[in-house]
Amino acid sequence: MNNIQFATALHILTMLAITKDNLSSSYIAGSININPAMVRKSLSILSVYGLIDTKEGKGGGASLAKPADKILLSDIYGAVNDANVLGKLNSPNPECNTGKQINRHLLELFDQADHALITKLGTITLADFCQKFK
Repeated sequence: MNNIQFATALHILTMLAITKDNLSSSYIAGSININPAMVRKSLSILSVYGLIDTKEGKGGGASLAKPADKILLSDIYGAVNDANVLGKLNSPNPECNTGKQINRHLLELFDQADHALITKLGTITLADFCQKFK
């Protein structure tokens, strides 16, 4: 639940949408206040999911691969999410009446929470989010 990948990815994509320019990983890192290597890792993931394009060399950098109004926040979440929004399951005692059942019920709850979040994020475009910065 302490994962910052979504926040980092949304920060990057918001900068790219607002500036409409190619931005270097160093420039983006300065805004997020993180190491450029971490930005490059996020850029790589976003590129694989078709959300950004990158060019190397002078005049290179990252830019949006499609218009901001065509990128849903659920697309961004799907690209960087690797765990349930509520976290991970524990390793309960299988001899305990509660322990042997808890993970099955937690998984159901986790799935419902993830579905609710993804459904909500699917109603918001990157362009909608960028309107907050005017």
